Amino acid sequence: MYYAEAIRDGMRQAMKADERVYLLGEDVAQMGGIYGVTKGLVDEFGKKRVKNTPLSEIGIIGEAMGASIAGLRPIAELQFSDFITSAFSILVDVVAPYRFRMGTKTPFILRAPIGGGLHIGPYHSKCPEAWFFHVPGLKIVMPSTPADAKGLLQSSIDDDDPVLYFEHKKLYYELKEDVPEGIHRVPLGKALVRHEGNDVTIVTYSAMVHLALKAAQELEKEKISVEVLDLRSLVPLDEEALLNSVSKTHRVVFLHEAPIRGGVGAELESIVCEKIFHELKAPPKRVAAKMTPVPVAPNLEDFYLPSLQDVKNAIHSLFQ
Repeated sequence: MYYAEAIRDGMRQAMKADERVYLLGEDVAQMGGIYGVTKGLVDEFGKKRVKNTPLSEIGIIGEAMGASIAGLRPIAELQFSDFITSAFSILVDVVAPYRFRMGTKTPFILRAPIGGGLHIGPYHSKCPEAWFFHVPGLKIVMPSTPADAKGLLQSSIDDDDPVLYFEHKKLYYELKEDVPEGIHRVPLGKALVRHEGNDVTIVTYSAMVHLALKAAQELEKEKISVEVLDLRSLVPLDEEALLNSVSKTHRVVFLHEAPIRGGVGAELESIVCEKIFHELKAPPKRVAAKMTPVPVAPNLEDFYLPSLQDVKNAIHSLFQ
C-alpha cells in the first residue's frame, strides 16, 4: 500500500470494528479529502459516519472534542496542518487540559498533512509539531512509513487522550510497502532503529527518516557507520531508545524538517546533554529547515529544506 492507502485502510478497519469511530472534516465524504485519503469510505459507511463539515477548523475540532466527551471516537481531518493555528486556543486551552481538569476521557484524533517538497508555499507546507510539543495533554504522532502510518493510527484511535496525527503529504503517493492486513497496531512511544550503526546516531521522524537513511547509505562508502532512530511519536517520547542509541554511538545528529529555532531537536539535545553528557565524543548537531517562511520557488524551497549534503556535513563535523 501507499502511505495514503495505509491510512485509509487503518480508518476503514477501525470503523468496521467499532461503531463509535467516525470521520469529519472538509470534503472528506464524496471528494475523499484534498489528498483523497478518505476516498470511498462514505460509500462504505454512509454520510453519518463520514461527515463533511464547514470550512472552520475551530468547528471541526470543537465537534470532535464534544463527540469524544459523549463517548464517540472521532477522527477529524484538517486539509493542511498550517490552518491548525485557527484553532490554537481550543486545542491548548480546552482540549489539552480537559482530562486533567475534569477526569473525562477525550479520545479523538486530529489528522493533518504537514511538510514541504511540493512547492506550494508558506500557507500549505509547515511542520507545526514544536508548537504542541510544549503543551501538556496532547499526544503527537509522526509516522514515516505506510505500515507505521496504519499501525500508529489504530493505536491513536485506541488511546483515551487527544492525538495530533501529522501525516507528511509528500509521502502520500511516493512511498509504498507491504502493510499488515486487518487491525494492525504499533504502540505509541516506541521508537524504532531503522538502520543499525556504531559511529553516530541520527535521531529523526516523519519524512526526514528517509533522508537519514540515504545519508547512512552514502556514508557507508566512507566507512562511517550511521544508526538511524525513528522516534515515530514525539509524545509519548521513547527517551530510553534515544539514550541507548546515543550511548552506543557517542555522537548524535538531530534531524527534523521544521525550522531549527525552538524545534523538537533542541529539547532532544537537552535530554541527551543532561543525562548522558559523559557519553558524548563530540557536541550534538541539529539539522533542520532555515529560519525563513517556506519559499514557493522550487530552488529556494530546496535551499530552505534540510538536504542530504546538510546531513553529511553535520556528521563529518562530529569527527573533526
